[in-house]
Amino acid sequence: MAITLVNPSGLPEVEAYRQVSIATGSRLVHMAGQVAWDAEGVTVGEGDLAAQVEQCYLNVGTALAGVGGSFDDVVKLTVYVVDWTPEKMPLFLEGAARAAAKLGVTPVPPGTLLGVAALDIPEHLVEIEATAVLD
Repeated sequence: MAITLVNPSGLPEVEAYRQVSIATGSRLVHMAGQVAWDAEGVTVGEGDLAAQVEQCYLNVGTALAGVGGSFDDVVKLTVYVVDWTPEKMPLFLEGAARAAAKLGVTPVPPGTLLGVAALDIPEHLVEIEATAVLD
């Protein structure tokens, strides 16, 4: 699998992600948005954005592993955060960093973060969906 992450000249370099991904492979993987559920469907980190971000990233990693992939195969992440404000960024980055350390990866594919009014249930503060390409 070959994915090249790029910050093209003329666009800002952002530490948390790259601006563009170029992928080659034969299987396109779309997953449902992952929320802060554990394997039994219990919400992890109720009221704790960092804990929920961490669990969402771990769930994305689990979903990818289940189809023979990893974060190295991700070409795009979309993140939905309830009542987003820029002041929440440190908590978001903390959760992402904790998950990255557990997964042994640096998840920096292109990403979009969207503030939303609500998710599926009131306890969920964040949802992350990923698109990946596998050989």
